[in-house]
Amino acid sequence: MEWPLRVSKFSAVIALILTAIFVAILFAMDRPPICACGDIKLWHGIVQSSENSQHIADWYTPSHIIHGFIFFGLGRLLLKKWPLGLALCAAILVEGAWEILENSPVIIDRYREVTISYGYAGDSIINSVFDLVWMILGFFLASRLPWQATLAIALLFEAFTAWMIRDNLTLNVLMLVAPIESVKEWQAAGTGYWLTGKE
Repeated sequence: MEWPLRVSKFSAVIALILTAIFVAILFAMDRPPICACGDIKLWHGIVQSSENSQHIADWYTPSHIIHGFIFFGLGRLLLKKWPLGLALCAAILVEGAWEILENSPVIIDRYREVTISYGYAGDSIINSVFDLVWMILGFFLASRLPWQATLAIALLFEAFTAWMIRDNLTLNVLMLVAPIESVKEWQAAGTGYWLTGKE
């Protein structure tokens, strides 16, 4: 049976409430609303900088779109009897929970210890909110594209970001959960403008 590709008003309200709760928790955690630089940029592409994960989009945006692909696929497998909108709410709940965890001291310290993100200090709230927005975009793209196209886009994103910044969703999870020293050394050896801000 096909999954109806629409979101009810009820589901939309639940999604907005979940997002509001998620933002309130980030404020309660004393996360900065915007970049300490005082600017709000549509794109910031230099990974090894204090502005990474502080603006609307960056090199990790494709990872959050892939989150949406994954959540849609899991929803189709595990929540077949749920309306699309409620499956989206479940995805927002999981993504929001991850954003909260990602900005906790334990995960921030973990990134500093086992990845090349030595100066990572967590995300700004606007960055976290747009991470959620990018996930939602991925969810809806997956709901309308053939699965083969969704998979191809995900693989393209992973390959492109690995090439450009030596990082992607797969490597990020690997290095956070089961870090490999040789991978860390390969990432640390990266050069170029998008990594260091230097030609």
